[in-house]
Amino acid sequence: MAPSAVLVGRAAADMVTSAITLGALLLVGLAVGWRPSGGPAAFVAAVGLLLLLRFALLWVGIYLGLLVRSPGAVTPVQTLEFPFGFLSGLFVAPATMPLVVGAVAEWNPLSSTAAATRALFGNPGWGGDSWVAQHPVLMAVVWPFVIVAVFAPLSVHRYREMSR
Repeated sequence: MAPSAVLVGRAAADMVTSAITLGALLLVGLAVGWRPSGGPAAFVAAVGLLLLLRFALLWVGIYLGLLVRSPGAVTPVQTLEFPFGFLSGLFVAPATMPLVVGAVAEWNPLSSTAAATRALFGNPGWGGDSWVAQHPVLMAVVWPFVIVAVFAPLSVHRYREMSR
């Protein structure tokens, strides 16, 4: 089987798991009283943006997984996700952060997707004055395509090197 087909198959299997997990999370949210107010089309768009970012981050994970030499090296690589999450606008408004950290947080793909889904679900966040903060839906679409454009070819190349 072609290396790209193997990797795409793995990503597809992970996406099914991600969709089921996201569905369960949304159902629990609805059960505890969360109500999206953006309408059905906006709801579907928000879920699509979350899955699109997940798909892009899967390719990052595949590439990093292909770089490590042993199963024991996976844990240190997994710790890379924490700065990525904390240097975003998920928990704190970037405007309240120091200037450089706030700029990094505003341009973080997680921040764009979080802001876009909040807006689409009808639960807007804190916004901001920067260009990226004013266009979260656009950036929530652009970032995953950029990430996939970088990491999918890198993953296929690495997989081919390993199978020689």
